[in-house]
Amino acid sequence: MAGEIPDLHAEERTGTGKGAARQARRDGKVPGIVFGGDTDPLPINIPFNTLLTKLKQGRFKSTLFNLKVEGHDDVRVICRDVQRDVVKDLPTHLDLMRLRRTTKINLFIPVVVEGEEVSPGLKKGGVLTLIRPEVELIVTAGDIPDHITIDVSELAIGDSVTISSVTLPTGAKPTIDRDFVIANVSAPSGLRAADDEDGDESEEVAADEVEAINVED
Repeated sequence: MAGEIPDLHAEERTGTGKGAARQARRDGKVPGIVFGGDTDPLPINIPFNTLLTKLKQGRFKSTLFNLKVEGHDDVRVICRDVQRDVVKDLPTHLDLMRLRRTTKINLFIPVVVEGEEVSPGLKKGGVLTLIRPEVELIVTAGDIPDHITIDVSELAIGDSVTISSVTLPTGAKPTIDRDFVIANVSAPSGLRAADDEDGDESEEVAADEVEAINVED
C-alpha cells in the first residue's frame, strides 16, 4: 500500500447551482463536486491557488488524494475532470470521484533500483540511465504499491531493463501494451569517444589504401 497519499483540503460548499459557484469564484475558490461510492454527491470549494499549484505540478488527474473536508470522514479520491476558462485556461470547476477498494485506476508508481553495486557494466565504468523514474500502472485502489523495483545486478554495458522483466504487484499491469525500456547501462563518454576516434582512423586507413591501389593501377 502506498505510504504517502497527499492530502487535498476542501470545504463543503453551502448552496448549489450557478449562483453559489460564481460566489465561490469571487471568493478566490474553485467549486467542485465529489461523487461516487455509497453516499450522496458532496459540493465542495478548493482554494484557487492550492488547486493551481497542484495542476502545475503535473499528473493531477492520475494522482490519488486523501480528501479532507471538515465534518466528513476522509476519503480517497481521484480527479475525473477539471473545467477551465476557455480564454484564460484557468480552472473553474473540478469533479472528484470517491474510490472503492476494488476500483481500478491509473497511477504513476516510482521506480526503485537495486543491484547497482554489483552490476558488471557499472563496475566497468558504465552509466546507468533511468529512462522512466515512474511507470504508469493500472492498480487497485485498495492495493496501491509504494514503488516497483528493477534489478540491474546482471546488466553489462549495452544492456537494458524492460517492463516485461519486472515483477509487478498482484493485479497491477502497465497502461502501455508494448515492452518498453525502463533503464539501461551505456558506455562511459570517454569510451564512446575513443570508439568514435577508432572508427574515424579506420575510415582514414581504408581511404589511404584505396588511394594507393588507384595509384598503382
